[in-house]
Amino acid sequence: MKYLLAGLGNIGPEYANTRHNIGFIVADALAAEANTVFKPGRYANLAKLKFKSRIMIVIKPSTYMNLSGKAIKYWLDKENIPIENLLVIADDIALPTGTIRIRAKGGDGGHNGLSSIIQLLGTQQFNRLRIGIGDDFAKGYQVDYVLGKWTKQEEELMIPAVKKAVEAIKHFVQIGIERTMNLYNT
Repeated sequence: MKYLLAGLGNIGPEYANTRHNIGFIVADALAAEANTVFKPGRYANLAKLKFKSRIMIVIKPSTYMNLSGKAIKYWLDKENIPIENLLVIADDIALPTGTIRIRAKGGDGGHNGLSSIIQLLGTQQFNRLRIGIGDDFAKGYQVDYVLGKWTKQEEELMIPAVKKAVEAIKHFVQIGIERTMNLYNT
């Protein structure tokens, strides 16, 4: 069985270690645990991993956040992966920093990356792992906040959250979305 795991973020050093790039950070942690590296591919950097006889195609779209759907659609089609085997990893300002939530479907919640995916796939019926980055910003400063660097205090909360997200991803490919939600959405 094949799975597409898409960590959302923005390419470029100016976006490294920003709140909006938590999807890339989780994808990097997953690849590092498997002792593999990302290679350039069409619309995304790509790593192929094996876990318990399952193949995981991990991508970090190189299209920038607002066009993430282009990379995800391309790799779903190219690898012939059914949409139920897609898991999108993204930041969420509606969740407290370091909290993770897994859902089998849903709207975009104002997230431009999720909006692009919904538009290009033509459905909201895809799995997502959302990681809370908090909402500690003044009205009108959301963009500055999500594109901002982590504070030391936030980093301390995110280290265990990234580890927990990697474990959740492995559970997703092993036991499916429903049981994974039951394990992690407590």
